[in-house]
Amino acid sequence: MLLSIFESTLPFTNPVLKFFLILVIILLSPIMFNKIKVPALLGLIIAGAIIGPNGFNLMERDSGIILSGTAGLLYIMFLAGLEIDLAEFRKNSKKSIVFGLYTFTIPMILGLLTSLYILDFSLLTSILLASMFASHTLIAYPIISKLGVASNRAVQLAIGGTMITDVLALIVLAVIVGITKGEMNTIFWVKLSFSMALFGVVITFFFPIMTSWFFKKYADGTSQYIFVLVMLFFGALLAEIAGIEAIIGAFLSGLALNRLIPHQSALMNRVNFVGTAIFIPFFLIGVGMLVDFRVFFTDFEAIKVAVVMIVVATFAKFAAAWLTQKTFNLSINERRVIFGLSNAQAAATLAAVLIGYNIIIGVDSFGGPIRLLNESVLNGTILMILVTCTLATFSAQKGAKNLVLEEFQAPQFSKEIKTERILIPIRNTETIEELINLGISIKSRQSIDPLYALYIIDSNIADQNSEKLAKKLLSKATTIAAAAEQPINELIRFDQDVGNGISSIAKEHNISNLILGLHVKQDISDSFFGNITERILSKCNTTTLIYKATQPLATIGRHIVVMPPNAELEFGFSLWLTKIWDIGINSGANLVFYGTEATKTYVEKVDNRIFESSEFRLLANWEKWESITSELQADDNLILILSRKGKPSYNIAMESISLQLNKNIHGHSFILIFPIQSNKPEEFSVDFADGSMV
Repeated sequence: MLLSIFESTLPFTNPVLKFFLILVIILLSPIMFNKIKVPALLGLIIAGAIIGPNGFNLMERDSGIILSGTAGLLYIMFLAGLEIDLAEFRKNSKKSIVFGLYTFTIPMILGLLTSLYILDFSLLTSILLASMFASHTLIAYPIISKLGVASNRAVQLAIGGTMITDVLALIVLAVIVGITKGEMNTIFWVKLSFSMALFGVVITFFFPIMTSWFFKKYADGTSQYIFVLVMLFFGALLAEIAGIEAIIGAFLSGLALNRLIPHQSALMNRVNFVGTAIFIPFFLIGVGMLVDFRVFFTDFEAIKVAVVMIVVATFAKFAAAWLTQKTFNLSINERRVIFGLSNAQAAATLAAVLIGYNIIIGVDSFGGPIRLLNESVLNGTILMILVTCTLATFSAQKGAKNLVLEEFQAPQFSKEIKTERILIPIRNTETIEELINLGISIKSRQSIDPLYALYIIDSNIADQNSEKLAKKLLSKATTIAAAAEQPINELIRFDQDVGNGISSIAKEHNISNLILGLHVKQDISDSFFGNITERILSKCNTTTLIYKATQPLATIGRHIVVMPPNAELEFGFSLWLTKIWDIGINSGANLVFYGTEATKTYVEKVDNRIFESSEFRLLANWEKWESITSELQADDNLILILSRKGKPSYNIAMESISLQLNKNIHGHSFILIFPIQSNKPEEFSVDFADGSMV
């Protein structure tokens, strides 16, 4: 049996051996090529060329490779839409349109002129070839994402521009195909316009609704990931039905699901991991298998076409990136990132050249077929893909690394505390996941501190079973956090008083943020606030969040933040504001602030980006916050900023907050936030109306 596997003639046909070889390449390519400073993505393309039919012919580019590669290509586009910062994207939408027009128009003009007057192609061939220069693939995006600069304005701008130029290029392709088939008439344009509009409506409106419903109904991580894959390929299929390329459908699917898959979550980690480990490498290896270096030693015409294509495509994309830099006053490194993301020719280019190659427009004198795009263009395209992908990966990697260094050297958002340690007391297995998710959401992306999960055992009734339960719940918390690559410190404390135990742990571990939970089936009670919260707030000086989750945090559409007058005068103002900002960034949900004009002014001083991507509404009288509850929508989360008695923003109406919440907030999640104080706060009494901490 063993001999039969290795005695087979080349290329290999044994599926186990083929899959083993590909996995070895995926494993070793990054290790080997990183040593010589070559990006891992480029290494996979080169490896594909070596083992492919035009190299040592170890493997054919068969249906299995094509299927996996197609999935990888769609995955790249899906991740680009999924990881985009929607707030930044909306802010840069006009810039994206300008860049999209630059990176489409310049290559189209240069490509058309060079094809007509240098390569001497027909008008129809020249237009199709120019559209190939105009399109590009975000092949360098995994580098950007891995380095953590996906939210940079240049990246958002480039991604938006990619959508525009690829759609326009693919429309050109559809028109060319229609002309060659004799289908160019009014019916063709009406059908194309209607199908694209219907496709856009389905993706934009129905995909988020279906996903939100599924996430609320099924919390299992595996089921959610498979559902995400279904939506990805369903979107790609709908795009093809609408008459446009599947990559556009994959990108828009990612954009539609963006808000429902927080960037720092277990589900996002699964999506990234599987794509980076399997799907995307298969695509890159498949691209490499198309490369045939031999033709450039035997066919001068192929060399000429390849050189012209490479020069025109690279110069046109660089010109578009340079003009964008000058138009919007971007840095050199941001230009490098834009050029790196927009120079790689792969997805739409491959689609166009293969379609053009298969279109027969006549017969030559020997009876052979005359193709819209000949073999020289096909081979030149493959070399252009290799060269542009090489330049793109180097440019993107250099620009992204420099942006990371610049960001690292920039002043931090807040320097009032040096560490960010989040403590999450747990009690009920049903609420652990949402408490951990909130902890991950309020955690700054720059923080390297772990989360702290705490279980308090009543020392009066402590036994072996209670310790087993504590370890079981803490282990579940660790598993949930590990899925999102968030480390957790497990803590067990024996104490007669839960509030005292939490306070002691907070002091011992220098906790800066405390998250307390309420079970979804319980109202706020006297016992919760009177017996636990009051002692915690009076004994430990932390930014304290009390959270009741009625639905998954990822499915929240808006966070309604109600701020009392003089909230800006509290010492911990910028600290809780930072946490809300982190929730907005990490969850993708919209933020709506209610407060006074004075508070708004201070919010803008802390970070002027906040109101660029969120909404502010005037609420001069905090006692009337209850009126806001009548405006709450189905997927809203209410965030109330409270205060300790005697502090600047304290209001007597806060004493009846529990009664109002129990009366008016049904079916909605809410978070109550008590700001940290500059010194140990004096004890206070809040008369809250029965529940328990979870």
